[in-house]
Amino acid sequence: MLAIKNNIMAANAARHLGQSYDALAQSVERLSSGLRINTAKDDAAGLAVRELMRADIAVLQQGARNAQDGISLLQTAEGGMQNVDNLLVRMKQLAEQASTGTYSSAQRSIMDTEFDTLRTEITRIAGSAKFNGTSLLNSATGSVAVNFGTSNDQLSVSMKDMTATGLSISALKINTAASAQAALTSLDTAIGTATTARADFGAKMNRLSTTVEVLGIQAENLMTAESRISDVDAATEMAAMTRNQVLAQAGVSMLAQANTMPQMALTLLR
Repeated sequence: MLAIKNNIMAANAARHLGQSYDALAQSVERLSSGLRINTAKDDAAGLAVRELMRADIAVLQQGARNAQDGISLLQTAEGGMQNVDNLLVRMKQLAEQASTGTYSSAQRSIMDTEFDTLRTEITRIAGSAKFNGTSLLNSATGSVAVNFGTSNDQLSVSMKDMTATGLSISALKINTAASAQAALTSLDTAIGTATTARADFGAKMNRLSTTVEVLGIQAENLMTAESRISDVDAATEMAAMTRNQVLAQAGVSMLAQANTMPQMALTLLR
């Protein structure tokens, strides 16, 4: 039917042109953003899954940083312990030297002065070993919890008392041969205590290093899964965009043709 009031062909062409234009705009948005899902209307279920994955990825990455901070804390404590170990070895050497009868009382007094100085330095080192304001080696109470992972996994780092009092060497003297010989046993115990603490720190560092590696792998796998859900397939979307461009161009052409159809009625009015 030839009509001049309602141009049905033009309306139909305009509707299809609008659909092609919307599809073309969506393809442009996806290709420019690199994402298949830009808004919830693109894929509501996929968006929900993606955001949960993104949250897990962020937690895993932060957990890895937490573990690295824990390693730094342990390295700080272990570095202080290395110096304490060295000083204890020197103190034991002095005690062994003073225990022999070939030295005079005056000479043992000189040794004892160095012995006392080393003991004071041990206490000072234990008090100065801090990480972010937390003392690590001057108290046997308290701990630091290193949190990592999405399941609130934790590694507890117990504080150590590496002061002269904590090592039970505060009352030792080597100004006589007898006291020097007695000091040797206490120093053996102190060295054992310090070595055990260092071994504990080392074991925890190894565990945290493994944790950082595992968390990195988990985050990488989740990112791969999230990419499959969220990222655009550029080749497929480019093909769709080309198709939509052709449809839009055809729609514009057909709309122009449809708009000329009512003019045919003028020939009947002449």
